[in-house]
Amino acid sequence: MGDSFIIAIDFGTSFSGYAFNITSRNKELEPAVKPWSNECGSETPKTPTCILFDKQKQFISFGYEAKEAYVSKMGTEAKDKLFFECFKMSLYKRKINLDMKIKAANGKEMKALQVFTEALKFLKEDALTTIAQHTHGKRFTASDFTWVLTVPAIWDNSAKQFMREAATQAGIVTKGKEDKLVIALEPEAASVWCKKLPSEGFIAENRGDEKLDQSPGTQYIVVDCGGGTIDITVHEVLEGGALKELCKASGNDLGGQTVDRKFKQFLREIFGGGVWDDYEKHFPNELQKLMYDFTAFKKNDDDIEIACPFNLGKLAEKKKKIERYFKKVQGASWESGSIRISKEKLRSLFDESLQGITESLREILDQQFKIKYILLVGGYAGSQILRRHITDQFMNDCKVLCPYRPQEAIVKGAVEFGRNKGVVASRKSAFTYGVCISERFDKFQHKAEKKYTNKDGEWCSDIFMKLVDVDEDVCWNETRKHILYPVKADQTKITFSFHRTKGKHVMYIDEPNMEEIGSFVVDSPDTTLGLNREIRLEIKFGFTEMTAKGTDKETGSTQTIKINFMRK
Repeated sequence: MGDSFIIAIDFGTSFSGYAFNITSRNKELEPAVKPWSNECGSETPKTPTCILFDKQKQFISFGYEAKEAYVSKMGTEAKDKLFFECFKMSLYKRKINLDMKIKAANGKEMKALQVFTEALKFLKEDALTTIAQHTHGKRFTASDFTWVLTVPAIWDNSAKQFMREAATQAGIVTKGKEDKLVIALEPEAASVWCKKLPSEGFIAENRGDEKLDQSPGTQYIVVDCGGGTIDITVHEVLEGGALKELCKASGNDLGGQTVDRKFKQFLREIFGGGVWDDYEKHFPNELQKLMYDFTAFKKNDDDIEIACPFNLGKLAEKKKKIERYFKKVQGASWESGSIRISKEKLRSLFDESLQGITESLREILDQQFKIKYILLVGGYAGSQILRRHITDQFMNDCKVLCPYRPQEAIVKGAVEFGRNKGVVASRKSAFTYGVCISERFDKFQHKAEKKYTNKDGEWCSDIFMKLVDVDEDVCWNETRKHILYPVKADQTKITFSFHRTKGKHVMYIDEPNMEEIGSFVVDSPDTTLGLNREIRLEIKFGFTEMTAKGTDKETGSTQTIKINFMRK
């Protein structure tokens, strides 16, 4: 069975889903994507990332069911429930710890870890149930699979570690079997999938029979256009087909939801005088439905007509005739029960988001790379307005490609990633990492206040010994080795503390913007060799985590830690 049994979960800001492969290694079948049925009876490759809990904080439902339950329950019944959506964004650009809380739609709080854990648990159980239906009822357990969980490349290590913890608590992997869970970066997973696509796998706008060139040296940008984040990675194809990351992942939080937010602002502008605020406060579930309808409309570059929700119409009519609300706004009109928005207005709702994406891409293209393609993936890439804008902006620089089902590229690529974790051969380090050491004091190069004396001499404390530089290429699963020595002849325990910074030229661990990320103590009980005892330090730069191991050469005593990026 082995590592060919794979389930990949694409846990998105707006939508989530999974794909799986249960064929033997030599059969190259496309991963199966689970279809979800929405309330209109049509099927989609992902379900909304929404979760509903009762007032005792017990899980009720996830996805379309959670949205439906919340949207259909009116008034007080809905107010008691804790409904979370787009909660993945709570992990972006903030200090994360396991006790962190997030707010539900009704303002009540829950531990973020519980919300994420229950969401992943639901997806895990749903996946195992779905697979059993494909295998004549053969029952599988989570441990039969390698699991792949996708995260944005621009996330900090603490957010990736948080997701690993939630997955472990959800029973996806068990302690000791952590290597059965692979954390994949979303644009990398998409890149792996698009490499396999034939030319007919791409949308036919502005291209001939174009597919992604696989010859060594080909450079391309992957833009993962999600609901929350825009996540950008630059790859070069190496001999043998592996990928090399050319510059650190970049991006912003101007994904598809930025457009939704602008749409809401526009509705507030139309229904002024407190009408909209009233509506938002009293009918959050009806507003959910309206926003859900808008998500479908914004894929097209055309005028849109949205039925005016019943309660919004009722509240507005109390103040004045509905037509009059449209007199003072540009780009919207009232058409017998519907709000009509012109395509020019619709395009303007995309402006801020598209400008953010354009600036990020321009920064990369201004560097000395030879970029041949821009690959657009993710659910938001399903929008015609976005694709046309990027093509118009960059058609003179490179070719713009988008797979037919941009929303599925990540989850299908994640399955492939589970099979071949070394497909990205090297990545750029996002930080400068180092270890704290003491050295013999040298008045010409050390600060006087760092000097201390023991019976074995004069030393300088707090020195930052660099392990890896920011922007340095680090190979997949690379190990860096260093030999260190004690500072006291009779010392039997040696402490190592690890630190990181965005800075390049660093001398001491107490410089600004330096943070400690972990420490351990290595026992060295045999002091015969005094200061000449060797302590071997090995740092393994895994794909989304770092481990450090210290070994006392004389006694073989070792200590290993996984670096903890979450704040206590």
